[in-house]
Amino acid sequence: MITLRARALALALGFALSGSALALELSEHEQAGKRLYREGLSSSDAQLLARVGASDMSVPASVLPCASCHGNDGRGRAEGGVRPPSLDWQRLAHGQGERQANGRSYPAYADASLARAIQHGVDPAGNRLDPAMPRFELSLADQRNLTAYLKRLAEERDPGVEEGVLRLGTLLPASGPLAEAGRVVRAVLEDGLAQLNQQGGIHGRRLELVVLDPGDDPGSAELALNRLLDEERVFTLVTPLAPMLDQRLATLLEQRNVPLIGSTPRSGGSAQIFDPLPGLPAQLLSLADHARNALGLAPEGLRVVYAGDEQAVLAEQVRERLQHQGWRPAPIQAFDGQVIDAPGIVFLGRAQAFGELAAVLQGAGRVPYLFGASSQVAAAVADLPTQWSQRVFLAYPFVPGDWTEQGLASLAGLQQRQGLDPRQASLQVNTLCALRLLTEALKQIGRDASREQLVAALEGLHDVTTGLTPALSFGPGRRQGMAGAHVVAVALPGPRFNSVAPYRPLPDVP
Repeated sequence: MITLRARALALALGFALSGSALALELSEHEQAGKRLYREGLSSSDAQLLARVGASDMSVPASVLPCASCHGNDGRGRAEGGVRPPSLDWQRLAHGQGERQANGRSYPAYADASLARAIQHGVDPAGNRLDPAMPRFELSLADQRNLTAYLKRLAEERDPGVEEGVLRLGTLLPASGPLAEAGRVVRAVLEDGLAQLNQQGGIHGRRLELVVLDPGDDPGSAELALNRLLDEERVFTLVTPLAPMLDQRLATLLEQRNVPLIGSTPRSGGSAQIFDPLPGLPAQLLSLADHARNALGLAPEGLRVVYAGDEQAVLAEQVRERLQHQGWRPAPIQAFDGQVIDAPGIVFLGRAQAFGELAAVLQGAGRVPYLFGASSQVAAAVADLPTQWSQRVFLAYPFVPGDWTEQGLASLAGLQQRQGLDPRQASLQVNTLCALRLLTEALKQIGRDASREQLVAALEGLHDVTTGLTPALSFGPGRRQGMAGAHVVAVALPGPRFNSVAPYRPLPDVP
């Protein structure tokens, strides 16, 4: 327990109490040093320069800030065969006390020798630093600011990382059309975190979830997101439901270096967003693969059709990827009640519009192949007439055949504990997969967690088994755990769903 005297001392030192941990408060000079360290920007707003290589070529320091090699946490990360050293001040000030492969020892740094190393590339013993180390042209004020921040760098933790708590955040609507989905996601998250906390948490920290309502418009959603990050100070986001932030979410996360684990409308388009399941383009490409290999459609046989302006960008992405796969699709077409002439139609949009498209085509005496993602159009197939039997193909990220005995037991236990409807299994599985990925990554990065380390750990996850989906894998250029989907044919009346092509990763899907 923190005593009154300890509280007073902490406040006197400029710290803010948060739970059982002290959140680091930086002085004005340290804040300026942090900006220089992470962004290469001077406190005077003047452009800083860095000299690179033997030729002393000058480039803006913002192109090569310290954090780009040493990391936001100052620990350094290997890249291109170079391993930048740790910038922990305790280590620098007391000397490394070790001999490297070249037989050199590295003596302790002081303020003056640190400035010499940063500006001239020479260590306290007069040895030249690695040529990969840029030499920065800093004013006296900038050097002092940077030194001040480096002395605090090891103390600074990312938001949400406290002595006994790791705080996670999400945006889930409490009213409106997504309220029920929000209730389901919250139940799955709270159940999963409770199970982890009963086992002692992760690396001795209890996982805490902060849930805010995004409201029903982009403005309220952005305010809620900023509150999560600025006031609640969450470490990472998990499976938010805020489609109204579709156009802004990736940018907002990248500006703040905040990772997100879970599906979003634009998953796959941001280095900060890790989606367990395939996005719509990847799912539709699996359908196109089946159309060519099993249905024999010609390269000109597919047309991408969308309903709703919000689908236009995705539709164009799908068309471009079809071209990359060897298809020759016509330009994308918006559906507004007209007949569309094509042997196969790849559709993006809501279930109602999909049903309307089928009715218009049938009325014109045409029954082409229709392809769509189950998450968008499955609700419409029950009302289709029998003429569409075996003419409609849906993409499913997972099917019951993917479920292991352990995975099924885990899902059933969750549903029983939380009173969840098994018919909402898709949403439940997606959330469980996000928790599985988060848990695995947190275990790997250890107790001294940072957002940068979390992103690196998620990026390094390969063949993660969930018991409910095909194995999930990520990589430096891959932010979706699956690169494709199962293909399911719809038999009518019924409807009956028959798996006709199992999941297999498509090679060109990031």
